[in-house]
Amino acid sequence: MHTVWKGSISFGLVNIPVRMFTATEERDIRFRQLHKECNTPIKYTKMCPHCQREVDASEIVRGYEYEKGHFVMINDEDLEAITPETRRAIEILDFVDLSEIDPVYFDKSYFLSPQDTGEKAYALLRAAMGQTGKIAIAQVTMRNRQSLAVIRLYEHCMMLETIFYPDEVRPVNQVPALPEATIPLAENELKMATELIGNMTVPFDPAKYTDEYRSELQKMIEKKLEGQEIATAPTVARTNVIDLMQALKESLASTAGTSPNPVKIEPEPTPAAAKPKPSRKRATPAEPTAAAPKQMPAQSEAMTTTKKLRRKKATPV
Repeated sequence: MHTVWKGSISFGLVNIPVRMFTATEERDIRFRQLHKECNTPIKYTKMCPHCQREVDASEIVRGYEYEKGHFVMINDEDLEAITPETRRAIEILDFVDLSEIDPVYFDKSYFLSPQDTGEKAYALLRAAMGQTGKIAIAQVTMRNRQSLAVIRLYEHCMMLETIFYPDEVRPVNQVPALPEATIPLAENELKMATELIGNMTVPFDPAKYTDEYRSELQKMIEKKLEGQEIATAPTVARTNVIDLMQALKESLASTAGTSPNPVKIEPEPTPAAAKPKPSRKRATPAEPTAAAPKQMPAQSEAMTTTKKLRRKKATPV
């Protein structure tokens, strides 16, 4: 693993020298954008639209746009002046219960391991947190940015997870079209929904879940490399849902290992305007000629109905 940060955990008067490692990684398959004519990867350049030329990294400065086209210039010295002194320390502020923090606050995860002289202090804090069941709220400065974080146990390792500040989490009242919390619910439907959750509840096993799309994408790429044809995935048949109660019944039955009674789905009624009106005298269909193709019964009936409607519309009242 590559060390992304070195510093110490500040725990009261105790300092625990630690190293930080990224705990997660994205496994998405990424594509390069190529020029269609020659398959050359596209190169993205930094251009100045005013000078009409490419600019070097040494020519680029920071600016905060406080209004359209107007900037406050910020240099490295400005940022150094306001960087906290605890840039190399993870300062523990409080201890709380993990259940008190909603998962929406969690951002990125990092493993913490002791440096050469910090093994005993590291093990002591780890054991104390394990016995109390608490996690630590801390502040840490990484890449000139102060972040709020938690320190918790993950197996026999201490993990730091950066979390969002409260003003970075959008309020729920901004979400459109949410049903009211007091919306009336049928008691039997609620009971069946809770039973369904109970039937589907299992111990969490992360190895059970896989990224099927990424797996299929990898197989497709391998087949492309081997020069094979790509098979189209079959379309999943769409089931008809009668209503919420019926959906719950069928879901409960499937999770309980029993088969529900078959549901009879009535065909949708034909709109009144499209129904052919009964005729007292049925017209005898003409024999098809050799030049004209023979019409299917459904097509003939549709044409007959259309002619009747036209005659009726053309008849003066």
